[in-house]
Amino acid sequence: METKVFGMKKREDKVYTRIVGNCSAEELVPIIKRLAPNDSTIYSDEWKAYEGLVNEGYRGHYRVKHSGDVFANGRAHVNGVENFCGIAKSRLTRLRGIRKEKFYLHLKETEWRFNHRHENIYKLLLNRLRKSPL
Repeated sequence: METKVFGMKKREDKVYTRIVGNCSAEELVPIIKRLAPNDSTIYSDEWKAYEGLVNEGYRGHYRVKHSGDVFANGRAHVNGVENFCGIAKSRLTRLRGIRKEKFYLHLKETEWRFNHRHENIYKLLLNRLRKSPL
């Protein structure tokens, strides 16, 4: 059984990942609604579960149609989250496979590293350990 991951990124901000049971609108829309304020403009690929996001109260929804070899349309692109996915796949490939029960931990570590990529990770970890020692 394949593990399905939902990823979302705010422009110039942090990425958020979550393992989901399926990629249906019933599962993904509540996550999007919890993470993105209603006055947001949503940029996505053309996955069918994202249909109707404007009806959920969002200001706008722009899609990048990868099936038509379109990867950007003005401001509409999903390069940020795709960049993260490429980094995550590369990292997981270097591990040469991981146990399914450990996948979540590796995914969240990759997310944390990506979200703090412009900071000194060593100092962040030391500060965390000082505040909450093992």
